[in-house]
Amino acid sequence: MRSQKSKIVVVGAGFAGLRTVLNLARANADILLIDRQNYHTFVPLLYQVASGFIAPETISYPLRRILRNITNARFLQAEVKSINFAAKIIQTDRVVVPYDYLVLATGSQTKFLGVDGAPEYSLPLRTLADAVKLRDRILTNVDKAACESDAERRQQLLTFVIVGGGATGVELAGALIELITETLAKDYPRLDLRSMRLILINSGERLLATFPEDLGEYAGRQLRRRGVKIHYSTRVSCVMPGAVELDDGTMIETANVIWAAGVEANLPNGDSQLPTAKQDRICVHSTLQILEHPEVYAVGDVAYVKQDGEPLIGVAPEALQQGTAVAKNLTRQLRGLSPQPFDYFNKGTAAIIARNAGVAYLFGRIPLKGFFAWLLWLSIHLYYLPGDANRFALLFSWIRDYIFKERRVRQIFAFHEASLSNVQDVNSHRLQSHIQNPGD
Repeated sequence: MRSQKSKIVVVGAGFAGLRTVLNLARANADILLIDRQNYHTFVPLLYQVASGFIAPETISYPLRRILRNITNARFLQAEVKSINFAAKIIQTDRVVVPYDYLVLATGSQTKFLGVDGAPEYSLPLRTLADAVKLRDRILTNVDKAACESDAERRQQLLTFVIVGGGATGVELAGALIELITETLAKDYPRLDLRSMRLILINSGERLLATFPEDLGEYAGRQLRRRGVKIHYSTRVSCVMPGAVELDDGTMIETANVIWAAGVEANLPNGDSQLPTAKQDRICVHSTLQILEHPEVYAVGDVAYVKQDGEPLIGVAPEALQQGTAVAKNLTRQLRGLSPQPFDYFNKGTAAIIARNAGVAYLFGRIPLKGFFAWLLWLSIHLYYLPGDANRFALLFSWIRDYIFKERRVRQIFAFHEASLSNVQDVNSHRLQSHIQNPGD
């Protein structure tokens, strides 16, 4: 007997997508979550993987484990190739998936801002694979520097350039300078780390542009005190193998260019052009429904959401609240009711700079900096990280680093992202039939 329940498909298992599914646990509908990976990544802690604080599995959690007790939800590991909004059909690399309602939570991807050579010769930090690759590059180049007899080549290996002075760039700079001057200094006692340079390139006049001015200035002072050199009002014009060129013509020889300067929406392909705005984010109504498609929602980094005349900045708290709002609106639509506008409650934002130093801006009006902001940041991220075992591992790593100033994850791995097999699955027809008719 065929199920008469509506089919809700959620594409993307980030903060917004996963929150949507969790809040639809009791909905009278069949829920399908699609993601190219079989785990949820706690993105705010990617930089700690990259800097050896924690192992990759600490911030990844199996999606099937999360959905195990949600009887109306299933998971499909696949990559969405295209969406036909008129026919309400999603084409993946495995099966074709029909839907009655669709939630796009595909997140964001690195934007290289048209800088020549940046996609080829710089390392982004948007995925777990990026974080592991970056950590491997850092550790490998320090190890090479320890054996390098040529002073100029050694200097190049020990020069780290971070492009972007937002939260990702600031947090990574603070973590990386501590990794090198504390942990790696013990591992390589014969390597003169005074030749190490960590340079942060920022296009604005101060760091952390989304925070109040005094907090951005505080972040700059804290990083400079720890040995980070900051270029303000500066842009990268070209990235080359072994060097970066700045807009004033300055050349910096480096074997380590880390790109944290820009993001754009990770848009799905469709048979019609979706209306987009800044950073290619999809324009939505106040209800988070896509224009001209009331059965389709966009949430998180992929959605252009304005409140009080200003676009939201795209942080995890916004995505979480949008996921909750969309689940409520879908439940209302299933009952024949009209969706309600999304109203974001700004609890605040926070960023960590280095040990004992952080900044926070609470409820859009209360600035906080120093030790208590640092402690608040730790508490928030420990609370929201999924999985008790993950939280324990994270807390243990933090305590170890705080007491002994020792990063425990310094193994170098050859990391390759897993891809779905191209071999024809003999059960593909059965799988597609189950996706289309889960009640059979």
